[in-house]
Amino acid sequence: MDSFLAMGGYAGFVWPAYGLALVVMIGVAVQSVADYRAQQRLVRELDAGKTARPRAPARSLGDA
Repeated sequence: MDSFLAMGGYAGFVWPAYGLALVVMIGVAVQSVADYRAQQRLVRELDAGKTARPRAPARSLGDA
């Protein structure tokens, strides 16, 4: 087990890479849930007639 955790001497590089990948995946999941809830809220507002027109869509990173 110790040899697995040591990753052949590269554990100092491998485990932080795994940690960073996990943080990014959690961030994407949180952002997706937040956007989904915002879109649901907008649909409810539009159905209720509270909003005259939909808001402009969010800009993607390529539009900057």
